[in-house]
Amino acid sequence: MLTSKLFDHTILKAEATKEQVEKICKEALTYDFASVCVNSYYTPFVAEELKGSDVKVCTVIGFPLGQMSTKAKCAETEIAVADGAQEIDMVINVGALKDGLYDVVEEDIRQVKKSCGQSLLKVIIETCLLTDAEKVKACELSKKAGADFVKTSTGFSTGGAKAEDVKLMRDTVGSEMGVKASGGIHTSAEAQAMVDAGASRLGTSATIAILQG
Repeated sequence: MLTSKLFDHTILKAEATKEQVEKICKEALTYDFASVCVNSYYTPFVAEELKGSDVKVCTVIGFPLGQMSTKAKCAETEIAVADGAQEIDMVINVGALKDGLYDVVEEDIRQVKKSCGQSLLKVIIETCLLTDAEKVKACELSKKAGADFVKTSTGFSTGGAKAEDVKLMRDTVGSEMGVKASGGIHTSAEAQAMVDAGASRLGTSATIAILQG
């Protein structure tokens, strides 16, 4: 069963206008979605639009490449939280993971988590760029660093969410963490497949079409 609170209603495209973001916020309030997910420029605006509701403000960090310095990610996180972000979706340093620099990847996540304060942290591992072994490692490092969720994709790389990746991620982190599937989810059947595989949150811009079947 797909419920509204499964969804992060998302608008992350570079050309997103204030009018479009406002529309997303109004839809999120109407349908009572889990959050509205935006780039940090729009965080204060979205926080104002959603004020007094239980729809959360979600901001992406180090997006979409992840290869910013940890200091830059932390600064971006602190500003987003101060501007009203209640959830943070950060991108890992994929290159560092592929180089086997696991301490670097873990510390990157740990420092951003520290910068989140009370805000929830979701870690985007960008599954389309990783081997299965690397996906498992990224999930293990995220868990060790204290993240709240692992997330499949930015939606801006070579591929999006796949049910088999969601299952692998869920099997790795267990029941203690959330798993967010995002990127390329356009139909209710695709969304249900992600939930069946173990996703506890879905990120999509096609949210309303999915809920309406």
